[in-house]
Amino acid sequence: MSDAARLCAERQAEVCLPAPRHRRFCALSIISIAVLFSIGLLSAGAAGIAQPSKELGGALPTLTTARAAHSLTSAEAARAYPVHLRGVVTYFDPDYGIGYAAIFIHDSTGSIFVKPLSGSAGLLPAGTLVDVRGVSGPGGFGPIVVKPQIRVIGRSPLPANPPRESLPRLETGAEDAQWVEVEGTIHAVVEYSHSVTLQLAMIDGTVSVTMQREAGATYSGLVDAKVRIHANAAPTINGNGQMIGVHLMAPNLSAVTVVEPAPDDPFQQPPVPIDRLLQWDQFSASFHRVHLRGNVTLQWPGSLLCIRDATRGICVQTAQDTPLATGDLVDVAGFVGTEDNTPVLTGAVYKSAGQSGPVAAEPVSAEQALHGNHDSNLIQIDGQLIGDDLATSDTTLLLTSGYTIFAAILPKNMSGSEPNPWKIGSRLRVTGICSVRVDARSNVRQGVAVTKSFRVLLRSPEDVVVLQRPSWWTPGHALIVLALALIVTLVVLGWVMVLRRRVEEQAVLLRKSEEQFRHMALHDALTGLATRLLLQDRLDAAVEIAKRHKTGLALLMVDLDKFKDINDTFGHQAGDEVLRITADRLVEAVRKIDTVARIGGDEFVLVLSDVRDPHIAERIAANIVETLAVPIPFAELELPVTVSVGVCSAAAGELDGEALFRGADAALYQAKANGRNRYQVFTPEVAGA
Repeated sequence: MSDAARLCAERQAEVCLPAPRHRRFCALSIISIAVLFSIGLLSAGAAGIAQPSKELGGALPTLTTARAAHSLTSAEAARAYPVHLRGVVTYFDPDYGIGYAAIFIHDSTGSIFVKPLSGSAGLLPAGTLVDVRGVSGPGGFGPIVVKPQIRVIGRSPLPANPPRESLPRLETGAEDAQWVEVEGTIHAVVEYSHSVTLQLAMIDGTVSVTMQREAGATYSGLVDAKVRIHANAAPTINGNGQMIGVHLMAPNLSAVTVVEPAPDDPFQQPPVPIDRLLQWDQFSASFHRVHLRGNVTLQWPGSLLCIRDATRGICVQTAQDTPLATGDLVDVAGFVGTEDNTPVLTGAVYKSAGQSGPVAAEPVSAEQALHGNHDSNLIQIDGQLIGDDLATSDTTLLLTSGYTIFAAILPKNMSGSEPNPWKIGSRLRVTGICSVRVDARSNVRQGVAVTKSFRVLLRSPEDVVVLQRPSWWTPGHALIVLALALIVTLVVLGWVMVLRRRVEEQAVLLRKSEEQFRHMALHDALTGLATRLLLQDRLDAAVEIAKRHKTGLALLMVDLDKFKDINDTFGHQAGDEVLRITADRLVEAVRKIDTVARIGGDEFVLVLSDVRDPHIAERIAANIVETLAVPIPFAELELPVTVSVGVCSAAAGELDGEALFRGADAALYQAKANGRNRYQVFTPEVAGA
């Protein structure tokens, strides 16, 4: 070093450290600052937050753990915090829906959902160790990672020993996206083209578990097995981002541990008497399949099988379509559930146990059927045909006996191609399975459910026998007979009086029949809603009233999304239940002055009267979309239901019933084109679309 440089250095040292005491103080200060800085870095690292390189301009810190990213509020997540994670893939679906893939990433702090565009992430099977860079987003329910750049690092085992969770805990949303463990018995397996859904009956409820389908894997053997499953918890939400349920997403069969395998032979246990099902001694076994043995009383192949043993009858839901004959002895194995007030078996399988004699039908009256003691038994009942229910796809006859109206149902594929030979007014004798229904909300007395109606399930057209053709007597015929009677001699005067009484009785019957026919024509038999005919009268009246009072009017057209899938997957009984509950929810969603009608299989129309603010119709439509998105319980399942709604409003000077119908229909079409599960208000742009 030159003398000049040495002198300069010494002078700088003198300026910075003029004395030994000051040098010690400066050194301590530097050490203190370094310690404090290190503590700050450690705190940031423990929280999963890396300090930004620059604080100028309010730069957001980078989140480096799944817990830190998932713990953001929705508002914070929407700010697009930088996220840099390193973890293992626990679930991967290359096409989760509408152009997106689905990935769950787990690190030492927890799990989070990552949402890349389909195809942008490549193939990331479970167990792939990845480095992810992206930004936070609010997600459908909880925070997620969006716009990710994913780099594969290697392979890693899936996280071991995740926390065991109960269904109530999962339904709180506290474990959203987390890697959890559940245990229960598999009651059903539904296989799709690229995925498999397991219905897992836990000690506190039933939950669906979805996993990717593996080529060559066998899933049917899991039915009735007690299993332990590792999976990510995922919320089921409505259109407003509100959690209304939970389901689980497991990577594949490697996440399933069989605790107790299903019996090799589901029929190995001794058969249980049907009348003992769901009673105290048998209730604890309801999580596993039970074995029943009885004689066949009805078979709807691929849908329903009814049997009877020495104690009583029962109907089982089964996808098996092996043909059986009435009276055959069969072994049936399935899971016990309830439908209305009676036990049923779901997910059932059966095999022949030999042949037996036919089962005799028990003659009953409508009053006896309503008592409920004959539920699921083969009965024979007489009634007068008053009409057909054309709103259902099955052949449905409406009969009356005394003051009771009941339906006789035969699947369309079993009705034959010939038109029904039965004429309205005929007296018929029908033979079939008695299926009773109760009002579970209010029709309970001393803890015992009370029947409110019943149906008869037919086996074939031969189960309907005509006892008497429609009566020849009409008012015109009666007048002719009366005119002739006036000409005859006084000897037949007594006969004339008898005829007069018969005419009066016939007139009363005709009036009652007309009232019944009018009610059937104006009200849907399944839901009790107005039919298209009554709807038109109500709409015309509403238009006139709105014009007179100078108020507005709105018409909403509601259509169930993919209703055919429900009928095809779960059967017509599930479809009927969805239609009834949908109708109830629509009635509750509108005012008493409004009209709700069913005009087709799954199509409903609402007329909103006295609409002074067009936004009222939009709010009602939004409420309907939200309310009807709540899954409908059926036979221990949760049937997912959504609706599309078309809204058309008009002010006093623009009222036209046909225009409202066309506008609502166009808006409904647009709502379905936009992805369903939403409402669309009619505008000129919608009309031109």
